[in-house]
Amino acid sequence: MADSAPPILGSDLASDFAALVGESNVRTDGATRKLFSQDIWVPADELVDMVVSPRSLDELQAVLAVAYKAGAFIAPRGSGMSYTGGYVPVGSRTVSLDMTRMNRILAISRDDMTITVEAGVTWKQLNDALAPLGLRTPFWGPMSGLKSTIGGGISQLNAMFGAAQHGTSSESVIAMTVVSAEGTVIRTGARGIDGAEPFYRHFGPDLAGLFCGDCGALGVKAEITLRLMTAPKHEQQASFSFRSGADLLRAMAELSRAGVACELCAFDPGLTKIRLSRASLTSDVKTLGSVISKEKTLLKGLVSASKIAMSGRNIVEADEYPLHVICEGRSQSGVDWDMKEARRIAQECDGKEIENSIAKIIRSMPFPALNSMVGPTGEAWVPIHGVSSLKNAPVIFDEVQALYDAHAHEMESMDVRTGFLFTSMSTNGLIIEPVYFWPQGWREIHEEGMEPAHTARLSQRPENPEATALVRLLRAKVLEIFQKFGCGHFQIGRTYPYLESRDDKSVQILDAIKRVMDPKGTLNPGVLGLTTKEDAS
Repeated sequence: MADSAPPILGSDLASDFAALVGESNVRTDGATRKLFSQDIWVPADELVDMVVSPRSLDELQAVLAVAYKAGAFIAPRGSGMSYTGGYVPVGSRTVSLDMTRMNRILAISRDDMTITVEAGVTWKQLNDALAPLGLRTPFWGPMSGLKSTIGGGISQLNAMFGAAQHGTSSESVIAMTVVSAEGTVIRTGARGIDGAEPFYRHFGPDLAGLFCGDCGALGVKAEITLRLMTAPKHEQQASFSFRSGADLLRAMAELSRAGVACELCAFDPGLTKIRLSRASLTSDVKTLGSVISKEKTLLKGLVSASKIAMSGRNIVEADEYPLHVICEGRSQSGVDWDMKEARRIAQECDGKEIENSIAKIIRSMPFPALNSMVGPTGEAWVPIHGVSSLKNAPVIFDEVQALYDAHAHEMESMDVRTGFLFTSMSTNGLIIEPVYFWPQGWREIHEEGMEPAHTARLSQRPENPEATALVRLLRAKVLEIFQKFGCGHFQIGRTYPYLESRDDKSVQILDAIKRVMDPKGTLNPGVLGLTTKEDAS
């Protein structure tokens, strides 16, 4: 990728965009173009031509209409957390659509229990606005929610907070306002007499569902309405340790079937070892302060913080599998019952209860700084994941471990380290997320996401093409295992096979929708495996 390659689309188009959104919101400098042409996994082969940042639905429509007329590719981008090529340019005539300026909360209606936001609102911003009102969305964000946008979360789909009971981000959606490639608006759901008050999703065929998980290939999300619930007033956390991955996954499956936890989060020994090489979370003053403020009384907060400080990093044996369970509800007695059931299930699966420091920290600091975008000493990091059925998760885990055993010599010689994160999705899915760390330096996108003080403590590394090639090979082979067991995926982008798993009629339907929403094939071409501009012409 040539860092200084000149824009192809030309200054006239940039001037047209500037007339719509303001000159400062059209960026053509090399540094910005390079930043917006890469994601967390690898840099793109092409540079975007320019970055355009609309401020409103009207500006977004106008920008898309002008780009469509000019024949430009459009790559919608939220906060840039993709690791699957979800917004990188497919060709040199690409306009990167920066949605972060569309960051207004448009309406909160306790009467209708809805909130409508622009696509660039972050999950933290959403929760900060709702907390004083005692309200929450059922799914309320990924751990990257400090910067991750709701538009990106609906496009890519999310897991984590609330997901064990309420499912992914899309399952909290009521309605959307989406803009097609040529600038036409589509509004979904039942929206009241004047169409301005969306309140119910399933009015006829579920059009909103078409744009959930589409990675921006079918339309650009402008406004999103989510359903609200009264924020649970009571919660408890517990942590357990298991001797084997099989015991852990058996426990997570039973906990999912029981539906007693709002969040389940677990690690393998590999990721535990890597976490322990970081500066201890439990010694961080901000962390302990957040735990204190989370408790209902100062005394309880001080007790919790002191336990965490004393436990340090010796919370779990380095060769065991820790599981963190969080229960919440309207009454203390209900939460007590759920946690009692969680303890019973964990013990029946040979789990032993351990100090719940990490579980408390997860809930007290749900949206931490994104310093884990690289490894503990600055090495490269990338995940891959599969959404597994409950029964298949242990077999998938075993097959991935067997793959690593077969490549153990190469991995050791190149210092490629691995780990696993496990989470749950409602009552019928477990997410298996292998992660990789290897000695290669970070890039501009990582530096933008991390705290400057944290970055300053790390040592930059040179490119390491040999180790990166091994990570690419391992990810591809893991993906084959996921495919073998029919796993689903979030953040499909250009990484996970999608069309290949659909029957012929489904592919025809998707192609037809793509042609209606994007007649020239210029909207995020290649994402989901859908047609490119060249294919469509």
